[in-house]
Amino acid sequence: MINFFTDNPDLAFHLSHPLMKRIVALRERNYSQYDLFDYAPADFDDAMDNYSRVLETIGEICGEIIAPNAEEVDHDGPVLTNGRVAYAKGSTENLDALLKAGLMGITLPRKYGGLNFPIVPYIMAADIVSRADAGFVNIWGLQDCAETINEFAFEEQRAIYLPRVCSGETMAMALTEPDAGSDLQAVMLLAHFDEQKKIWLLNGVKRFITNGDGDIALVLARSEPGSTDGRGLSMFIYDKKKGGVTVRRIENKMGIKGSPTCELVFKDAPAELCGQRRLGLIKYVMSLMNGARLGIAAQSVGISEAAYREGLSYARERVQFGKAIIKFPAVYEMLSVIKAKLDASRSLLYETARYVDIYKILGFIGEERQLTQEEKEEMRRYQKLADIFTPLAKGISSEFANQNAYDSLQIHGGSGFMKDYAIERIYRDARITSIYEGTTQLQVVAAIRGVTTGGYIARIKEFEQAAIKPETESYRRILIEMTGEFEISAKKIVDANNNEFTDFHARRLVEMAAYIIMGYLLLFDTQRDHKYWKTLEVFLKLARATVSAHNTTIKYSTQNDMGKFKVEG
Repeated sequence: MINFFTDNPDLAFHLSHPLMKRIVALRERNYSQYDLFDYAPADFDDAMDNYSRVLETIGEICGEIIAPNAEEVDHDGPVLTNGRVAYAKGSTENLDALLKAGLMGITLPRKYGGLNFPIVPYIMAADIVSRADAGFVNIWGLQDCAETINEFAFEEQRAIYLPRVCSGETMAMALTEPDAGSDLQAVMLLAHFDEQKKIWLLNGVKRFITNGDGDIALVLARSEPGSTDGRGLSMFIYDKKKGGVTVRRIENKMGIKGSPTCELVFKDAPAELCGQRRLGLIKYVMSLMNGARLGIAAQSVGISEAAYREGLSYARERVQFGKAIIKFPAVYEMLSVIKAKLDASRSLLYETARYVDIYKILGFIGEERQLTQEEKEEMRRYQKLADIFTPLAKGISSEFANQNAYDSLQIHGGSGFMKDYAIERIYRDARITSIYEGTTQLQVVAAIRGVTTGGYIARIKEFEQAAIKPETESYRRILIEMTGEFEISAKKIVDANNNEFTDFHARRLVEMAAYIIMGYLLLFDTQRDHKYWKTLEVFLKLARATVSAHNTTIKYSTQNDMGKFKVEG
């Protein structure tokens, strides 16, 4: 039996992080639901056992069903008939298997039929599914849209829609339009309240909607007549059963071909207001997108895992000049770098997920009772960390996924260019991760605040003070040296007080912060497991070179240099 959880000890390692005790105790309200639900845990060990069992089930389904179906799904794809989407046969089999195993509504409260898991094990499930088929995770994984309903909708709406998600209905988030991609303030799909019918009606077009024909959709629409900016947008819940929306076409994409990306036409489609008017973009989409970006980071890590395994397997088996190509320095160096980037991005992913878990759970607890002053401070602390780490995790993990897929295909040589090998599909699937849910450039725009406000350096300084084993002190000295270079570069840009100059160097600054942070996370991983030492050493060589190069570029850069890069147009 192939199991994508048990065959990867890195997952169990991250699941057992010390901070999980705090997360689980908060999530389970100190295990107060044990007497209310048959499957509620009695204590921490019981909860962790539940997570491991569910992840083992997901791992088995991925290894035995989803991964074997991936090539056929990629070839067949979904089809459009009379304005409705039908998944590929393999996608339906995948979804049925996960549904029968009770793996929908993983993070939703038990009273709605969910498993009440924290975000960490859910993100781990997305990591596993993405390794099996990165396209399919966009069907199953959009269940996390239900978190927005759980967080912001009225209780009556939660009671209607959340049990449906837990019972297997799929979701979508309909945000972008032909003239509103990254700039969601330009959304023009209209929401009109019909006074006679006492219902909101939606009219317009949405484009590039992942799983657009899902059963339940969150729709961003313009509810305020005459408005032109984000303050005129509200969030709506659309139920496919009520009609009014047709799928005009399924996009013909480079990758993730099993996932239907749709253009939708709304014609008097009935919908329900989610939360308050005018907060659709300002509040709800920001929360929705942060969750989606964490999901894409998990998808990226899963793709990196798949790429690494494909490259490693091929290098061991392919013989040239009388020996396996894994014996050649050019190949084994590539594999070690892929593994280092994989381990680093996975550590960043789960560090970020833990931050999100703590602040989100405390937010829900704050609705049930008044938080103590210590809890309020804890929530604010982790929310700030989550806000600056989420774009970092999405941006870096997706870039690493693309680099790792590229290098793995290169290891395959000409064979990798053929559809006979899974890496050809993995390479195509990886490309979207640095584009959707905000391009890498937009993640940099979000992350640069962590540089200019000192958020990253403050966290790095906390890492610097952590207790570590004496034999790993030399690694910390390297990271301290890199931090000094980062501080010099950041100070120069901030002191210049020029927004365009900051934007020009933003990616370099964000990458410097990311490499140092990932270096520390890997250093901490070595404290718990010796096997990460090799990864740490390889990654620090890569990180040191990158930080030094960026520091040198910024050191000799002037504001006049920007003009040399401008293109007329």
